[in-house]
Amino acid sequence: MSLKKKILIVEDHPIFRMGMCELINQEEDLVVCGSAEDVSKAKALIKSEQPELVILDLSLKNSNGMELLRDLTNYHKHIYVLVLSMHEESLHAERCLLAGAMGYVMKHEAIESVIKAIRQIFDGKKYISHRIMENLVNKLGDKSAQGQDSPVQSLTDRELEIFQMIGKGFSSGPIAVQLNLSVKTIGAHRERIKQKLGLKTSSEMVRYAVLWLETDLC
Repeated sequence: MSLKKKILIVEDHPIFRMGMCELINQEEDLVVCGSAEDVSKAKALIKSEQPELVILDLSLKNSNGMELLRDLTNYHKHIYVLVLSMHEESLHAERCLLAGAMGYVMKHEAIESVIKAIRQIFDGKKYISHRIMENLVNKLGDKSAQGQDSPVQSLTDRELEIFQMIGKGFSSGPIAVQLNLSVKTIGAHRERIKQKLGLKTSSEMVRYAVLWLETDLC
């Protein structure tokens, strides 16, 4: 009898995490080898459990899933990553796939799609939700629409991370602490974000960030 493939779940909502564990453990050839609610715990479990696939939520407790995705891509290339996200924007799917993820599933589709996604990834193929795939195809196929994309797409990964934190109500000090950067560095990022978005004041940027975040998460 072949060994079960080990899967680690990195998700900060206990009920959703439990549901995913139960769903996966029902499969004869799959097993959840552990679960974590933040990046530090996930890294410890990756070292001790050696999973073959990590199911990763982008929004984690006191941490950011992109950090772990980049770490896995750089130092654990043999481990597949399937991203779960509330974000329907193709922008997020593109960033995750370019960063090394093998799949991207929206959380409200996870119950129906996660097993199919896992099996497709273990077959060496990328998996993307149908809705996200349509968005990507439309974006790539309609050259006339490229100039109409949100200016937020011009932000780097770090700038997007800070922009999202601004939208959640964080000021420069707490952002600096959470990202382990200086307040001066955060200030420089904020200025570049304003320039890229064509905004004149910090108040405009905060309002833009709040509105964008609410729209992006709906």
